[in-house]
Amino acid sequence: MSGSRGVARNAIAVASLLTLALAVNGCTKAADESPTNTTSAAQQQVQGTAGVGACTYDKYNGGVPKLDLKNVTVGFAQSEKEANPFRITETQSIKDEAAKRGIKLITTNAQSDLNKEIADIQGMIAQGAKALIISPLNSEGLDPALKAAQDAKVPIMTIDRLLTTKTACTDYIGWIGSDFVEQGKRAADAMIKVTGDKGDVAILLGASGVNVTVDRTKGFKDQLVAKNSGLRIVAEQTGDFTREKGQKVTEQLITANSNITAIYAENDEMALGAVAALKAANKKPGDVKIITIDGTKGAVQGILDGWISGVIESNPRFGPLAFQALEDFYSGKGVPEKTIISDKEYTKENAPTELANAY
Repeated sequence: MSGSRGVARNAIAVASLLTLALAVNGCTKAADESPTNTTSAAQQQVQGTAGVGACTYDKYNGGVPKLDLKNVTVGFAQSEKEANPFRITETQSIKDEAAKRGIKLITTNAQSDLNKEIADIQGMIAQGAKALIISPLNSEGLDPALKAAQDAKVPIMTIDRLLTTKTACTDYIGWIGSDFVEQGKRAADAMIKVTGDKGDVAILLGASGVNVTVDRTKGFKDQLVAKNSGLRIVAEQTGDFTREKGQKVTEQLITANSNITAIYAENDEMALGAVAALKAANKKPGDVKIITIDGTKGAVQGILDGWISGVIESNPRFGPLAFQALEDFYSGKGVPEKTIISDKEYTKENAPTELANAY
């Protein structure tokens, strides 16, 4: 969810990673329920790589000790509270893969507090973690934690959000995630299709200070311009990637502008909040077209129910790719600066069969 993470879709694919599959489970709608099994169609796949060189243990920050992951403790720092399906699935994927590989894992959750994430990372180092996987809360601001890891010779692999001002193989090994600019472009294409390329659009922006928001907004707007779209963006307001804020903001937007006919929500939680606001305003399914990004079961069900018009996936099942990256780092094979995963799209046509693969 949550710097530019936009990278070329036609970057060279990493053959060794293309066959990796996530054994992670999907997730039910409720945040407090356990994930359910998914088919192989839900598994995360590599689309390509970008950046310079391949990072190995002897190159990282002047060199760090070569380790066997089965003999050490690995730490995972989750940035946000596990109150939405993306974070639940992301954390579970890391746990499942560690267990599958026989790796001792400790985990923390920053509860959306940057200072806590810094303290969490420092604390895991103090507990003896020799390698870390982190899902950064913000694209900047983790400097004290990164410095502590460098001093302790503890390498860091990043997933999801990118550390935009830091250097691969110095501050972190590499990064695995989606092309968020491309997601925004695909959302624009979907919006053009479902609206007939006309109407007034409101944007529910994600959290400030993260490249996900910047990139998804840029991709959407740039694509509308590139396609010479007849859609008009009449409002945009931050919904902080939360359902509650998404509902509140949508209530305000449709009250201030009754002509809004479409909503671009930069994640599913905000989209579902928008649905709640539209229902409360006595709107009918389809009155306001909603395009969103994530791929949660709730949003895909929303397509079936007629409230959501399309979903661009953002796959959170990072476990296998993240641990394989650590293995490649220590084996000398090396880790690319950026590893870009492929994301599917949920539509009215495929939602009935693809619902099982949502998380």
